[in-house]
Amino acid sequence: MGKSTVIPFGPQHPVLPEPLHLDLVVEDEKVLEAIPQIGFIHRGLEKLVETRDYHQMIYVAERICGICSFGHSYGYAQTVEGLLGIEIPRRAEYLRVILHELSRIHSHLLWLGLAADAFGFESLFMHCWRLRERILDIFQSTTGGRVIMSAVIVGGVLRDIEDTELQSICDTLDSLTREYDQIVATFLKDASVKNRLVGVGLLTKQDCIDLSVVGPFGRASGYSNDVRCLGLGAYGDLDAFEPICDTQGDCYARVKVRCAEVNQSVDIIKELVGKIPHDGIGQKSKLTPQDGAQFSSLVEQPRGECYYYALGNGTKNLERMRMRTPTSQNLAGLCKALEGCDLADVPNIILTIDPCISCTER
Repeated sequence: MGKSTVIPFGPQHPVLPEPLHLDLVVEDEKVLEAIPQIGFIHRGLEKLVETRDYHQMIYVAERICGICSFGHSYGYAQTVEGLLGIEIPRRAEYLRVILHELSRIHSHLLWLGLAADAFGFESLFMHCWRLRERILDIFQSTTGGRVIMSAVIVGGVLRDIEDTELQSICDTLDSLTREYDQIVATFLKDASVKNRLVGVGLLTKQDCIDLSVVGPFGRASGYSNDVRCLGLGAYGDLDAFEPICDTQGDCYARVKVRCAEVNQSVDIIKELVGKIPHDGIGQKSKLTPQDGAQFSSLVEQPRGECYYYALGNGTKNLERMRMRTPTSQNLAGLCKALEGCDLADVPNIILTIDPCISCTER
């Protein structure tokens, strides 16, 4: 038995420009234990409910994370609407889900590029991000923003997307899918990629259940947990929805799940565009939450289940807003997956949970 050493990993990740900080207990080149250090750059966003009313807070919510910005505004608005007891038009529900699934595609393409960069496949990284730009172009043409879109209001969506423009989005996705399939073939069939990912960072289904792992991180180990199955919003109007799962539970399985989820999101968008109703997009709510009223809701973010909670106090300002993000939920599973791995595999394993530290340290 050798002598164990504690090595600080971070606060910067080799690929992610975020302050991720882990203490790794290693023996020779093997990681025995990983201890996360949380709160390196806490931003205190939830406390802003004291100085911002519930309409203004939606712009704070979408700045919790740049990559998941739309999903956070969607989840926050859905929660406050439940708190106020209002229903929004079905067209607004459809538009929210369409934009949310586009955000999932954009997030997964960004992550696939970062994963390729982590194991040294620079050309694959550039191709993933080249396709991602086409999704950002859709955001810009429909909402005016590429990352922070400010498209959701409490009561509906800010502006409509014409049917002709929705059909144009479907055409863009069809052309993108043809190129995307070639990229997926490289990720899943290239021998050098498999060498870095297969059998690395193993996490069993029971581990996922015990540690409450969410999102593709858990589904890659056979833990079928997807909020979209609840049928909230326009998801309930889909003909059929089955979470994409794998059973290998390694880094390679996590890549497979996310690759397949991009195509699944394309199918969801095309189905909803074909069914979208024409009953308006809603308007900004003028109601005030009752004192003591509370509501919670869930949204399946690209990284997994995100929980939102709001408490009213009889004024335009909420008494409390709470968000539990998927990365903070997955840190326990990450530490388990790192146990027993080679030190050289640590960056890859961390990346396969698709970590977002700005979400975690909100």
